[in-house]
Amino acid sequence: MSLRTTASEIVKRLQKAGFEAFWVGGCVRDLFLKREPEDYDIATAARPEQIEALFPRTVPVGRQFGVLLVLEEGHQFQVATFRAESDYQDGRHPDRVTFGDARADASRRDFTINGLFYDPVVERLYDWVAGEPDLDARILRAIGVAEDRFAEDHLRLLRAVRFAAQLDFQIEEKTFEALKKNASSIVTVSAERVRDELIKLFHPPHAARGLDLLRQSGLLAHVLPELVATIPCEQSPDYHPEGTVYNHILRMLELMPPDPEPSLPWAVLFHDVAKPLTSSRDPRTGSIHFYGHETLGAQMAEEILLRLRFPRRQTDEIVACVNQHMQFKDVPQMRKATVRRMLLRPTFPLELALHRLDCLGSHGRLDHYDFLIGEAEELARQPEIKPPLMNGTDLIALGIDPGPAMGALLAEIREQQLQGELTSSEQARAWVQAQIASRRAGRSRETN
Repeated sequence: MSLRTTASEIVKRLQKAGFEAFWVGGCVRDLFLKREPEDYDIATAARPEQIEALFPRTVPVGRQFGVLLVLEEGHQFQVATFRAESDYQDGRHPDRVTFGDARADASRRDFTINGLFYDPVVERLYDWVAGEPDLDARILRAIGVAEDRFAEDHLRLLRAVRFAAQLDFQIEEKTFEALKKNASSIVTVSAERVRDELIKLFHPPHAARGLDLLRQSGLLAHVLPELVATIPCEQSPDYHPEGTVYNHILRMLELMPPDPEPSLPWAVLFHDVAKPLTSSRDPRTGSIHFYGHETLGAQMAEEILLRLRFPRRQTDEIVACVNQHMQFKDVPQMRKATVRRMLLRPTFPLELALHRLDCLGSHGRLDHYDFLIGEAEELARQPEIKPPLMNGTDLIALGIDPGPAMGALLAEIREQQLQGELTSSEQARAWVQAQIASRRAGRSRETN
C-alpha cells in the first residue's frame, strides 16, 4: 500500500470511530503545489489514549503534547490531537497545552501555507488561516502576529528562510520585518536543529537563494558569522570577474548539480572562508592575494562544522577539500606520481567536484578539470597501480629491518610505481635487492 493510500486509511479509521481527522501542514501544501509529499501528518480530535486504542503500533514521541507516531504498512505517520498552545518561555516548548478543535489547531501553526487542513475521504480543503490565496500568490506569511509566531519557536526564523528558498516564495513584508527584528533569537536554538535546517536550505536548486536570504534577514551573522566578512571581500577581476568572495560562493551554489554529495555544499561555503583574513594587495600591481587561505580556511571550517555538531567523518572530508583545493592550479606541472597520489585520495571525487564549481564560478576555464578527468580515466584502466607493490612484511623477508630506512624505501617504491617506473611486484623486489646489494658494496668499500 502506498504512503498516500495508507495516510488516507488512517484518516478514514479515525473518522469511522467518530473523530474528526485531516491531513495537515506540509503534505497539504505540497499537494496543492503539485509536489509529492515526503510524509503525511494527521491532526484529529481523538485524544492520545484513543489513538492508541485504534492503532496497535504507536510510539509516544510527544504524548504530553498529544503527538504520537502511528506505524502502518511499513510507514510512520505523525498523528496529533487538535491543540492550542501558550506561554513559550524558552522559545521552543509551550508551557501550557490544551486540547481544542481544528480551527484552534490551525491558528497555532507557523505560516499560512502550512495551516491548511484536508479531508482525503471527502476530498475537501479547510482553510481557516487564508493559506490558499498565499499559495496562489507564492507568499510566505506568518499566521496572525508574526512576532508572536517567531517568539513561540525561534527555529521558525530559519524555517521561514528555508521555505521561501525551497518553494521560491516571497516572504510577506511584515513577516520579513519581524524575522529581521528577531534574527538574534536563533542563537537559543540547539546546534543540531540549526544544522538540520541549513542542510535542507543548502540543497540545490535553491541553495544560492537560501544563502542570500540568510544575509538579507540578518540570520547569517548568527548561524554562519564567518561568512559575513566575505560579502565585501574583493578579488582580482582577472581571475574573479564575478566580484567579491561572497558573489563567488553564490555563483558556485547556483551551479551545483541537482543531487550533489552531501558534503559538497559545505565545501563550497567554506573553501574561501579565510580569504578576508588573508587578503593582501600588491602595492606595485594592485593584484589581490590570499596567501595561505586554504590552510587557515581548513581550521575555520573544522571549528564551524564541530560547532554545528556535524559527524566527525563528514567534517574531516570537508576540511580536507578546503585544505587541498589550491593544489588543483598546479596539476599540469606535477609529476605523474604526484597527480596519481592526488587521484587516489579518498576525498578526490569531492575535491574534483569542488574544483569544477570553483572554476565555473570564476574564470570559467576547465582545462585542469579536463586534464584530471583524463588522468583518472587512465588510472582506472590500470587497477594494478592502486595497491602498493610491496609492504613492510615483504621487505622484512628480504632482510630489511623495521625502522625509518624501511619507511623511506617503501615510499620510494610507491613513488616509482605511481610514476610508472615500477609496474610489478617482481620488478619492485628486484629493485630492492639491487638497493641492498648496492648498500652492502658501499659499506664494504668503507671498511677497506
